[in-house]
Amino acid sequence: MTRAINTFWVPALLRLALLCVVPSLIGLYFGWPVGVATLSLLLAMQVALQLWSVYRIEQWLDHPIAGAAPKVRGVWSQVFARLENIRREDQRSRAEMAEWLARFRQAMSMLPDGVVILDHVMHLEWCNPAAQRHLGLDLSRDEGRLVTNLIRSPDFVDYVILGRFEQPLAFVHRGRKIMVQLIPFESRRQIVVTHDVSQSEQIDTMRRDFIANASHELRTPLTVINGFLEHALSSTMDDATRDGQLKLMAEQGQRMQRLVEDMMTLTRLESLDHPPAHDPVEVDSLLTHLVEEARALSAGRHRIDLRAARAGLKGNRDELESAFANLLSNAVRYTSDGGRIDVVWELTEAGARLAVKDSGIGIAAEHLGRLTERFYRVDKTRSRATQGTGLGLAIVKRVLLRHHGRLTITSERGVGSTFSAVFPRTQLVLPDS
Repeated sequence: MTRAINTFWVPALLRLALLCVVPSLIGLYFGWPVGVATLSLLLAMQVALQLWSVYRIEQWLDHPIAGAAPKVRGVWSQVFARLENIRREDQRSRAEMAEWLARFRQAMSMLPDGVVILDHVMHLEWCNPAAQRHLGLDLSRDEGRLVTNLIRSPDFVDYVILGRFEQPLAFVHRGRKIMVQLIPFESRRQIVVTHDVSQSEQIDTMRRDFIANASHELRTPLTVINGFLEHALSSTMDDATRDGQLKLMAEQGQRMQRLVEDMMTLTRLESLDHPPAHDPVEVDSLLTHLVEEARALSAGRHRIDLRAARAGLKGNRDELESAFANLLSNAVRYTSDGGRIDVVWELTEAGARLAVKDSGIGIAAEHLGRLTERFYRVDKTRSRATQGTGLGLAIVKRVLLRHHGRLTITSERGVGSTFSAVFPRTQLVLPDS
């Protein structure tokens, strides 16, 4: 209160006193008519000055420009100073709000889950990129539109209309399974949070299939072993029969052991606790060793040739050995006697390629896309006869993914197949020139 008196009323009263004193002195010296005329002139000048100051301030309020403040005098200078301070505070608040809004949107854009903001009548106000991917929205195109017109799934429309938001809703949209939950926000807005559960659903399905397939694969050898044991316990048999059954049980036991080892290998490759290594691996010497093992497995029934460039890879030697050994053993198992297998490790423009080409039975085109699935077999009878577990190519695919590579397969029935492990140049270890 005291500050208001000092800053407003004291200067105003002093100017008013000065305005009255000067005409009075002139009236005493030149006569009262001259004094009154002088007072009228000073009042008119003061009114004109005030009107001009109001006009300048009004023009500035319409188009405020920093550093271009209007020049006003008197009481209006204080009014303008207060207005200028208010404008600066408003600009500062707007800048802070814009900065926080930009940070919020940036943070929301980094989230893997979708965030959609709706107004009180369910019109789209804003959404982050994840929500655009999950729900097929386009903020620049769909802003202001009714959300039930944008997402026409009957389940989602019922969820929004009925207003039962206590539990999330799972529905299929654009080939994805999306989990959404609507959360009231303030009094006139709603937030929709979306989560893509397609991958987790797929993983759960793969896990169930894996357990079912593994159980099925283990059931056969266990049935054989248990059957022979029951027969041995319930009856007597000659030495030849007993030896034959023991041999079959040993084969089935080895089959179960290979299956368990392959399952453990695949589990380890998919585990986050075992990050991929980056050690230099001499591929040419590794392939020389594996080709010798393949020739031993073939026992002279095939011609196996190796041509290897002097180039290595960054990675885990044991994992690469497992993948390459699977490709070679498959070629031996599925190539008829007298066939040929060519193993080529070569540099390419994009990096390097290991090609295992055989003259075997070949694979029909409809099977090529599923060969790397766990327990998938083109011919189950032949696979069991060759002692395959059905996990070899799944292991190959996982090893190559861990080494930034990929597996390509070309095949023709009755002609043969080529399995190629392709690696990018960033994975190569080239010899010193």
